[in-house]
Amino acid sequence: MSVEFNHTIVLTRDREKSARFLAHVLGLEVGEPAGMFLPVTTANGVTLDFATVDIDIPAQHYAFLVSEDEFDALLTRLVEAGIPVQADPHGRHPRRINRNDGGRGVYFRDPAGHGLEALTRPYGTDPASPLNGVTEEVPGAV
Repeated sequence: MSVEFNHTIVLTRDREKSARFLAHVLGLEVGEPAGMFLPVTTANGVTLDFATVDIDIPAQHYAFLVSEDEFDALLTRLVEAGIPVQADPHGRHPRRINRNDGGRGVYFRDPAGHGLEALTRPYGTDPASPLNGVTEEVPGAV
């Protein structure tokens, strides 16, 4: 059997809010609760199990590979919801997306403060493309 990533637990102060946020932004569905977990499953079968906890939560990073059409829809949902977007994980390029590896990418935060990323091309697929060098303004972004 080959190794595949199956699921991860995403800690949050409010599993409903965080799971619904991610599902909405990515155009996915929230699954039925399974004990303390509220799942959101991606197209390749990986499940993010949201769990409400009452502890300090360190910010994590979650990246999602999407098609060009899905990226357009995701970016529209972010802008319409007034969710700040940026072209880089450090916030040096607010209200912009990146053009890394010949694709497009965007970073944003979820309600728990986790750093989320959507990209249309995996890193390293276009070695000639400058990494973190080319950005594009997002009209209407905050």
